[in-house]
Order: sequence, then C-alpha cells, then structure tokens
Amino acid sequence: MICGMDEVGRGPLAGPVVASAVVLPPDFPVEILADSKKLSEKKRLEAYDIIIQKAVSYGTGWVWPEEIDEINILNASLLAMKRAWLNLSVPVRPDRILVDGIFIPPIETDIPMEAIVKGDDKIHEIMAASILAKVQRDKWMVDYSKIDGRYGFEKHKGYPTKAHREAVAKYGLSPIHRKSFRASLS
Repeated sequence: MICGMDEVGRGPLAGPVVASAVVLPPDFPVEILADSKKLSEKKRLEAYDIIIQKAVSYGTGWVWPEEIDEINILNASLLAMKRAWLNLSVPVRPDRILVDGIFIPPIETDIPMEAIVKGDDKIHEIMAASILAKVQRDKWMVDYSKIDGRYGFEKHKGYPTKAHREAVAKYGLSPIHRKSFRASLS
C-alpha cells in the first residue's frame, strides 16, 4: 500500500499552496490518472470525483500566503504535504510514502519515504494527489475571485500572467498575494 503526495501552487503570485496525500485501492481505475497539469479541466474534475469516491484514504493540506511569506515557498510546500498526511480521511499505515519532487516533508513516522522526480508522471497515487490538490486549489481561487474580481483569479489561478501583472500594477496587492514574491509581481 502506497501513500502518494503532491502539491500545487508553488509558482503563483497569489493564493495558497495546496498538497494532497492519497492511498488508492488495488482495483482503482488507474487509466483515468495522469499528472494534473496534463489533464483537461473536464477530465481532472471527473477523476477528482472518482478519487474521492474510491480512495482508501485522502487528505489535503493548505498553507496560506502569510505563512508562505514567513517560511518560504519550499518550506510551505513541505508543510502542506505534512498537513495533508495529518488530514487523511481514514487512518492508514501504508508500506511506503512516495512524494513528487526531490524533498521529503517533515513527517514523524517510521514509514519509509521517498522523493521521486517527476513522480506525478510515474506513480498513480502521486497522480491522484496531484489531481486532488489542483482541483481544490483552483476551486478556491475561482471562489476568491467572486469576492475580489479585480485580478482575474478565476482565469489564471494566481499564476504570473500578463493580465495578472497588469491588475497588480493597477490595483496593488490583494490580501492573498504573496508579499515575498514582490519582485515577481512587477
């Protein structure tokens, strides 16, 4: 039994970093999975629903812009993964924890953990975690755009597009912008 972990939201100028941890059953329909960035929004949403229904356990961890500014984006990503692990819907003891990337989150466990470069292209549980995290973060950014529509978060999800940079130049920073990314905002 494998617990896969991945995060989304390292590159945006605004919004949270979100990570998910997922344990899939042996009979999970893995053909629906891929790196979340490689799936259309429609396919991601379909896969999300199936993952939520069929996963043995899943959890999500959020790290907010103020925390990102305080601890930096790498530590925020690792903290989001730790929170995802702590938020698993059903307590499980997998045989291994596999994490996308090159760093391992600070989880206190004797379960073997391994970081896998491009794990979101190779490991089904990491693919599933990538999908859960992306769908939840994107939904949060769309919902926030209904509170403050000036920045177009519903379109670019906080990533540094030309339109996003122009909105920042016009309106200044919103409460969800990462202040430590100030150089990237201009």
